[in-house]
Amino acid sequence: MHRLLIRPGAIGDFVVSLPAMMCLAADDAEVWTSARTVPLVRFARNVRSIASTGLDLLDVTEPPAGLLRDLRRFDSIVSWYGANRPEFRATVAKLGLPFTFLDALPAQGAGVHATDFYLEQVRGIAECESDGIPRIECAVEHGDYAVIHPFSGSLRKNWPLDRFQSLAVKLERVMQVKWCAGEDDPPLAGAVQIGDLYELACWLAGARVYIGNDSGITHLAAAVGTPVLALFGPTDPQIWAPRGPHVRVGCWQ
Repeated sequence: MHRLLIRPGAIGDFVVSLPAMMCLAADDAEVWTSARTVPLVRFARNVRSIASTGLDLLDVTEPPAGLLRDLRRFDSIVSWYGANRPEFRATVAKLGLPFTFLDALPAQGAGVHATDFYLEQVRGIAECESDGIPRIECAVEHGDYAVIHPFSGSLRKNWPLDRFQSLAVKLERVMQVKWCAGEDDPPLAGAVQIGDLYELACWLAGARVYIGNDSGITHLAAAVGTPVLALFGPTDPQIWAPRGPHVRVGCWQ
């Protein structure tokens, strides 16, 4: 089975859908995803950024010949991209391409963890045995430092920075504290910034403990097996909490 998986979205959305994607990954699987998450695909023969394929133009203008040639190479195309774009779906149907569209996000108030939601979506497409824990393998030595990432994709999800700083003072009595910031985060003096997400994941894998908000980086830390304290405010941890044997969730108001 020559299968293409198309998975757009933010870092956290990508990580929680990893078990489902791994269930779908045949021996000859290819993944198209957001440019930033390309380095996290370690389970497929080939990976490309969606932007590099021309897929965004499929229902806008005459499809590039190379794009149609690429899409017709696949026996199965499972796509979280375009599910909410009727024009895109109509174009795909007209061209006779073997797309199966899946909802990109769980319904509000569904009460099902996102990882289980994605796994349930793919059960009718491929045989699927999974424990529902996203995993990214990194072979690194563990250090004696804590990582704090005090940001997220939304200000309303952020525990106050001064509380992270107070927590850091206490942690520094027993271990070194390293601050982490993403390329889209506010400036933070001394923070480690690693643009390649797989390199960032492996750096996080070396930490003794990680502390952060409901963010993609927090999901990344959990996926590499680092002990994680995830701090949740307005979002629902029953749906979006990172998963793993060493994850603990704290809620604040």
